Amino acid sequence: MDVSELRVALFSGNYNYVRDGANQALNRLVDYLLRQGADVRVYSPTTDTPAFEPAGELVSLPSVPIPGRGEYQFSTGLSKEIKANLAEFDPHIVHISSPDVAGHRAATWARAHDKPVLASVHTRFETYPRYYGFGFIEPVFVALLRRFYHRCDAIVAPSASMIEELREQGMHHDIGTWSRGVDRHIFTPARRDLEWRRSLGIEDDDMAVGFLGRLVLEKGIDIFAETMVELRKRDVPHQVLVIGEGPAKEFFAEKVPEAKFVGFQQDEDLGRAVASMDVLLNPSVTETFGNVTLEAMACGVPVVAADATGASSLVIEGETGHLVPPRDVSAYADALTAYAADPDLRRAHGEAGARRADAFDWDTINGAVADTYLRLIAARRK
Repeated sequence: MDVSELRVALFSGNYNYVRDGANQALNRLVDYLLRQGADVRVYSPTTDTPAFEPAGELVSLPSVPIPGRGEYQFSTGLSKEIKANLAEFDPHIVHISSPDVAGHRAATWARAHDKPVLASVHTRFETYPRYYGFGFIEPVFVALLRRFYHRCDAIVAPSASMIEELREQGMHHDIGTWSRGVDRHIFTPARRDLEWRRSLGIEDDDMAVGFLGRLVLEKGIDIFAETMVELRKRDVPHQVLVIGEGPAKEFFAEKVPEAKFVGFQQDEDLGRAVASMDVLLNPSVTETFGNVTLEAMACGVPVVAADATGASSLVIEGETGHLVPPRDVSAYADALTAYAADPDLRRAHGEAGARRADAFDWDTINGAVADTYLRLIAARRK
């Protein structure tokens, strides 16, 4: 079988109704498969206000808003109509990107119809409870995820550090790499715009510490805020540039009153905003890859990140940035203080990051997923 002959059923918990790194990767994968001649049908909850046009054919799954996080939808399973749609499509493989109700039901359907299942890991769901005061139930989440992934034929994860974590958790024996790429037209040092910075009140010689991502607790915004407090205590001159929107914006603004909030950015405007930082601070431990880390590196921006899954496979300590124990505010502040005192060091680490980002080509990366599809299909047919 060739890629051009493939029929792929892809299940997503959020394919296009809220923009995030996971669904950007999924849409790029579908676009790649379609360009190779494959047939792809995507099954996902939808809303009346999608964040962007989806790649490929999108079939809406039954869903309800998640309590307390109404911007997200929670699938309620597969209706008779969805199962009939699946049967008519007759996919060669089922790809599940979220371990939600629809994901479990899709795995059940695939097993009943002798279809191989590939699961892709996009975020560390088991870490989320700790940010909302329920860290004690994390082992339960791990056990549920393990049960789900054992029902799949294989897993792909975006970084070596995440693969190691999954193996330690006993999630599966067959775990491959589906890395992430970066659009070098959008994310490049050439997008840096001093005039745009000045319009925000950030002078040319100021060190702008950037945050990039959804403004939610699980992105580590509490640690980011505490680090800014520590910089103020040390009288380290800095500015704060926050790119993104989310339900925790008010909390963030209260904790970091010096921050310049520029809201949601996309395409060239996003590239400009990222390249106009002087250092990215990414304290999140929920990432499986760290798209924002790679985007900052591609823009020639050094990164100070949590030494956790994702960033630890991207950031080279002391060469493209610094890796810090996840909740060590003093260590984050030490790294930023050193950058504030030495602009040449910032520049050298940023240039090294940009060179490293050159290796992340989207088509090569997505081709590896297609190869995994073909391998699993061939194994099932033996």
